[in-house]
Amino acid sequence: MPAKSKAQQKAAGAALAAKRGDIKKSELKGASKSMEKSMSEKELHDMASTKRKGKPEHASQ
Repeated sequence: MPAKSKAQQKAAGAALAAKRGDIKKSELKGASKSMEKSMSEKELHDMASTKRKGKPEHASQ
């Protein structure tokens, strides 16, 4: 599942780093905290590796 915005991609990257042990899980906030709990490492990798070109900063609701 590709990221729909730059913010979503950044949150997925932070969650992936925590899942891999690169950063502490206690440092996560907001969306990245829930992403880390609910998504697999592969799902997070797929979302974090999305190309940024043409993505909005935040997805419209």
